[in-house]
Amino acid sequence: MPKRSVATDPVLLGLVAVGVLLVPWFLRHGEERTASWVIQTAIDAANMYFMWRTAVHPAMTAAGRRFWWAAVIGSAFCVAGDGYQTVLLLADPSMTTISVVQTGLIVTGMAIVVGAMLRHPLGGAGRQRLRLWFDATTVLTGVAVFLWYFILATDLSGRQAADRWGAAATAVVMLLVTFGLLKLILSGTAPFTRSAGIAAALGVTGTAFTAPLVTGLIGDLSPGGTIVVQLLPCVLASAAFRLQQLQVWRLADRETAGMTGRSSRLPYLAVVATQILLVVSLLENDVDMRVRGVALGAVVITALVLGRQVAALRDNERLLTELDGQAERFRALVQNTSDLTLVVAYDGTVQYASPAAFRVLGVRDDALVGTSLHDRTHPGDEAVVAELAARLAAQPGTGISTHVRWQHADGSYRWLDVVTTDLTTNPNVGGVVLNARDATEARALHDELHRQATHDALTGLANRVLLNRRLNASTEPVSMLLIDLDGFKEINDRLGHHTGDLVLQEVAHRLTGMLGTGELAARLGGDEFAVLLPGTGATAAGRLAERIAAVVAEPMPIGGELLTVGASVGVSAGTPGDDLLRAADAAMYRRKRERKDQRHLTTKPV
Repeated sequence: MPKRSVATDPVLLGLVAVGVLLVPWFLRHGEERTASWVIQTAIDAANMYFMWRTAVHPAMTAAGRRFWWAAVIGSAFCVAGDGYQTVLLLADPSMTTISVVQTGLIVTGMAIVVGAMLRHPLGGAGRQRLRLWFDATTVLTGVAVFLWYFILATDLSGRQAADRWGAAATAVVMLLVTFGLLKLILSGTAPFTRSAGIAAALGVTGTAFTAPLVTGLIGDLSPGGTIVVQLLPCVLASAAFRLQQLQVWRLADRETAGMTGRSSRLPYLAVVATQILLVVSLLENDVDMRVRGVALGAVVITALVLGRQVAALRDNERLLTELDGQAERFRALVQNTSDLTLVVAYDGTVQYASPAAFRVLGVRDDALVGTSLHDRTHPGDEAVVAELAARLAAQPGTGISTHVRWQHADGSYRWLDVVTTDLTTNPNVGGVVLNARDATEARALHDELHRQATHDALTGLANRVLLNRRLNASTEPVSMLLIDLDGFKEINDRLGHHTGDLVLQEVAHRLTGMLGTGELAARLGGDEFAVLLPGTGATAAGRLAERIAAVVAEPMPIGGELLTVGASVGVSAGTPGDDLLRAADAAMYRRKRERKDQRHLTTKPV
């Protein structure tokens, strides 16, 4: 929906024209009661239309929509009441009294609007909300004092009992309307813009108090003048509702964070105005000089206290602005960083999680709060977490780095580099702060580089580096098997290196399938393999060597052929400090010569 300019809106300009033309027309024609009620009913109908358009606008919030629908219903009661009075006057133009039905319908409609204003959510909580009620009540009290001085005190003392009750009821209803508008304007959550709200407040309040106020200030008005001062506030209110319809998009643009924390100047203005009224009333009446002196001193003291309060208020607002700026910078940093920040209790319960929780763990920050990190930690890292807790207890306030795996929302585990600082003694934090960075890819690269450095690229078996590392780390007697393939060179030369590589991979597969837990198969290079057998004696190692030779010698279906190689296996046993690999190598060559001699004997002619 396009945003129409307020200055060029034809409806708003038409309302301004109506307000301008009302003045000369009624001043010339005098008391045209029927015409005034027809105009009033038309204004009520226009108000109801403007409110309905505002209520159904897509930019309106749910709470604002409820408020404006209540306003539509209240306006409908006003249309019915003023329309009823108009019909009575059309039937009997000489009628001078206002129907009880009209009054009842108007009061009912106003009560509905007052109820909607009082029930509209304030935003904020605790002391913020208490401050709002104090501010609104202070301003309302100031308004009530002015109404009492200029209107009610005179009206209530000079009327009959029924008229007094009517004046009092009207005053109460209008004060409630004023209070509701003040509450919404001060709260920062009003379902209308400030300009439209102020204009509507002036218009609605003016419908009840403009005529008696003008009469009190300049004397009795002519019949036409009385109608003018009664209708002009109604036109102003209708213009305010049209203005709100045009400005409803601003409600979507402004932040709806509730109360802003900034204090309003209205309560101070109400106090100042009331003190001025007190001085004026003392000067107008014959009051003892002592009373005047005391009142003047009270006014001066109040002015000094207000000045001090306003100065403190400016300092507070400056500090609040600085704090808001710092908070905004912190919020921008936290929301846009890829690092995850957590605040947890000693039992691992998450008290705060930054928005990066979704990028790192696939979980929204609000869903992570209240859960336990222990449930998300990899079972294999429990010892790391226990060690971290001990170091934190020994070094409070110091950042400690560690690596840990936390479970992602997809069920996988992610490696994280975590810096942990115990800030439970800091009242502004009250927990253990963890700054975590996703290190899954870096860890995978590290693991891959480590695997390449310690494993054979062709067969996936351990290489000589890992074999020596495991041998030197063993604390118990071990056995070593050294395996050299017989007939491999012929296959490699006849069928090519690709087929030779497939033969080596098949031998590696058969070796790993014959080993148990803790035993390690390695490729030393070419067609040489080794097997490390921790805790295994020479006899058992010899039996395994015979099985390996038999299994390796079984035909291998490769490239559409059945290929066969033999295996010469040397065995050595001893402690890790012994030169077991060299001993196994010597045993392997002895075994190779024995196999060669056996083949010669079996092929020698008789």
